[in-house]
Amino acid sequence: MREGPPDGSAGAPGIRASTVASRRVYSGRVLSLDVDEVRFPDGSAGSLELIRHPGAAAVVPVIGDPRAADAEVLLIRQFRYAADRFLYEVPAGRLEPGEPPVDCARRELLEEAGCTAAAIEPLGGFYTTPGFIDEYIHAFVATGLTRGAPAPERDEFITIEAHPLRRALAMIDRGEIVDGKTMIALLLLGRREHAPGVG
Repeated sequence: MREGPPDGSAGAPGIRASTVASRRVYSGRVLSLDVDEVRFPDGSAGSLELIRHPGAAAVVPVIGDPRAADAEVLLIRQFRYAADRFLYEVPAGRLEPGEPPVDCARRELLEEAGCTAAAIEPLGGFYTTPGFIDEYIHAFVATGLTRGAPAPERDEFITIEAHPLRRALAMIDRGEIVDGKTMIALLLLGRREHAPGVG
């Protein structure tokens, strides 16, 4: 069973839908698609299409002290077929069955950025698109980096760039970073560390 997100239902007692039946219509390497028959809180019923995802971890690799004005982050530029362009991203990947999110973050940091870290700390977590997918991403920050050679998967086309954290945050404002998980992870880090230029 994968490590899931915190239960957010405490503020809405009794406001839940129940699954009457579920039918798997597709199962692939990355995700599965179910059609669920659902009973809604008002007693009505309907069908919902839901993409099932094992969850993921994303990690911001930081060179130096994240609180310092000259802190840098490592970003990867990766071609994404769905977007038909290269995107700036932080290292990230799917959870393996039973894998703790921090171990996934450590693995992706090594594979995609070629780094090991003295410390990996949680930044938070978020659902990506909860209207139709149950994917939850755990965000981390990695410090005390030792850099080596990345080993991306054969369908990953990646280059690595170091950017000052302040510049990376400005790249979000300018629309140069448009990958959702990367935007959220960087903003969580900037907010946590009260980096210069972050309100």
